Amino acid sequence: MSRICAICGKKAQAGRSIKRRGMAKKKGGVGQKITGITKRFFFPNLQKVKTIIDGTAKRILVCTKCLKAGKVQKKLARSKP
Repeated sequence: MSRICAICGKKAQAGRSIKRRGMAKKKGGVGQKITGITKRFFFPNLQKVKTIIDGTAKRILVCTKCLKAGKVQKKLARSKP
């Protein structure tokens, strides 16, 4: 199961982490210098949820944004007699 939301298709996005040193100009310094740039990924907040799809119960990965919006109908837990 890849890290993709089953409802909206949200997946990891690539980005950069920038390291800086020095004091900012507005604080009286000569300005910040970039000393290193590394690649990184931003992952969506995915949760495993039991849902009913085509009449059968399945476990899918859904992002929390879709859960809060009510786009997923959760499977009801069986109550004990």
